[in-house]
Amino acid sequence: MRHNKKFNHLGRKSAHRNAMLSNMASSLILNKRIITTTAKAKALRIYVEPLITKAKPENNTTMEQGTSNRRVVFSYLQNKFAVTELFREVGPKVASRPGGYTRIIRMPENRLGDAAEMAMMELVDYNEVYTREGQKATTKAKSTRRGSKKAAPKAEAPVEAPAEAPAEQAEVKE
Repeated sequence: MRHNKKFNHLGRKSAHRNAMLSNMASSLILNKRIITTTAKAKALRIYVEPLITKAKPENNTTMEQGTSNRRVVFSYLQNKFAVTELFREVGPKVASRPGGYTRIIRMPENRLGDAAEMAMMELVDYNEVYTREGQKATTKAKSTRRGSKKAAPKAEAPVEAPAEAPAEQAEVKE
């Protein structure tokens, strides 16, 4: 019976599912963005977010806690490069975030072979489009009920083409 078993089995045995999620989590940590099916992305979110929480500096205050958390994360990922990346770069970068370290963006087209819904999964703080620094760079016109109030274009001095040196106009007197 399936009472209170809430995770998605993804049509695989537990060993295959755990290996697949471990590989996908390592790829996500190392590459910061992966493209997979929507069902796998939702299962991966449940798998990887507790690992990112263990990598945050506030959870590794003493040497014993840091070593213990590294060993726990390594038991899930089985990739020492991914664990190093997670604890050195990703953990400190998400230290101020209380949760929600990943984002799932559905792709417009389905996979050709079986029409599976595809999604792009990424770490939230590594996307320049959605981060606050990216929002500061792009300013949008403020809209009102009457319509869009756009700033008048600044009057710029017309740019004149530099005067080209006249072609040799040597007059030949014969």
